[in-house]
Amino acid sequence: MVKILWVDDEVELLKPHVLFLEQKGYGVDTCNNGYDAIDMASEGAYDLIILDEMMPGMTGLETLPKIKEVRPTTPVIMVTKSEEENIMDKAVGSKIADYLIKPVNPNQVLLSIKKNVHRQQLVTEQTTADYRAEFGRLAASLQMAGDFADWCALYRRLTAWEIELETSDDRSIKEVLAYQKNEANLEFSKFVRRNYYDWINRRDEQTPVMSHTLMRSKIFPVVDAHAKTTLLLIDNFRYDQWRAISSLLRGYYDVETDDFYCAILPTATQYARNAIFAGLMPRAIDRLMPGLWLNDNEEGGKNRHEEEFLRRQLTQSGKTWRTTFDKLIRPEQGRRLVDNIGRIYEADFSVIVYNFLDILSHARTETDIIRELTEDEAAFRSLTRSWFEHSDLYTILRLLAERGHTVIITSDHGTIRVDNPVRVTGDRETSANLRYKTGRNLLYNAREVYEVREPADIQLPSGNLTSSYIFAYNRDFLVYNNDANRYVRYYRNTFQHGGISMEEMIVPYIVLQPKR
Repeated sequence: MVKILWVDDEVELLKPHVLFLEQKGYGVDTCNNGYDAIDMASEGAYDLIILDEMMPGMTGLETLPKIKEVRPTTPVIMVTKSEEENIMDKAVGSKIADYLIKPVNPNQVLLSIKKNVHRQQLVTEQTTADYRAEFGRLAASLQMAGDFADWCALYRRLTAWEIELETSDDRSIKEVLAYQKNEANLEFSKFVRRNYYDWINRRDEQTPVMSHTLMRSKIFPVVDAHAKTTLLLIDNFRYDQWRAISSLLRGYYDVETDDFYCAILPTATQYARNAIFAGLMPRAIDRLMPGLWLNDNEEGGKNRHEEEFLRRQLTQSGKTWRTTFDKLIRPEQGRRLVDNIGRIYEADFSVIVYNFLDILSHARTETDIIRELTEDEAAFRSLTRSWFEHSDLYTILRLLAERGHTVIITSDHGTIRVDNPVRVTGDRETSANLRYKTGRNLLYNAREVYEVREPADIQLPSGNLTSSYIFAYNRDFLVYNNDANRYVRYYRNTFQHGGISMEEMIVPYIVLQPKR
């Protein structure tokens, strides 16, 4: 039974209200002064306290902090005859749960109790009912998705429900959503397999904006239209993570564009991010600038020339903007950029590459405590928000808003939590990534992967004449036959990228305008 303490110097007049609540199944204790209220709150485990503000001796506002000392988590509803704004401000500032003006009727009190005591249960029941009603419509959208825009819309809706249900106590409905999202990813994988060759080789109205066309199609037009623009590319950044941090930016920016583009395969930094900055597919980069491209089997950093690629693309596009380029990998680099923010202020087009989420994904694989902190998607979103709220990046964005900068937030690819091993055999030259493999003499079940025997067919470079590529679907990850069980235990339920899934390929593209 839910127990309520009602404190009011005219408590005798409240007997009809008390009787009404008792008929609804609540246990109600009463007292008529603040001193007794503090003693009763100390001795009894109350689920909610209703506190009159205008009491002789010790007022409600004076009683409230004393109650908070002994019952810091118990919600308190303040009731008062006064409508003076300063009293309301003091009450709200003292972190009351609700505020009612006398005379109150029983239904008002009941509503406030439900809101503060039964909120989780009511939210769970309502969101479960809403998702059940939406389930059929989502299933129909899944069957009817015909182009990339349809898949973006479906992914947006599934992500919204994932976030909506994350606080629900109904585990069964979460399992239904997880099943529906898994089914969607399987169909999305088939969709990509059917269309990817045409997207790369034959551009038409059905071809989505992709990594190598992102700058010219989406970013340069925004820079042309605004005096100061900053591109923030957060490695491994997914749409649900954007939703997790977006409310923190609401006081500084308005969202002008909330859209997506399609990451190329492999959805790995070496390929996708180089393609963004070069405005070229990897095979073209390798052919035109062979000294600046390294294949998977070659030693050395694979993303060392991004600024050079960007400046070449700007020159070829006839852009003469004052441009800065910063890549932030270590915390001190973010602090240094905050200290030297004037460089960004002076530029027409500034680019900031932020690698924290990629580091976090790898840390989750290698560190037990990070695995525990990010045990599921909701926890990963929560950790992303917590990081962002205390990051130098958040400081930079607030400073840019003050200076009137337009901001574009995007990524090179997303990431997906993998749980289904697919066995592969390869030689020593085979790439190490868990979501794609490239090399000679790859042995695998062709029904379990997207195979590309001729890399040139999808504009990818070849490590040698007989190299091929394979890509994992959905939540699969690729493991070698030798010592497979150890690898499966180590990598299952880790976040990976490089393959085909909505999370990896449907990349958020956000344009923010500073509030005036």
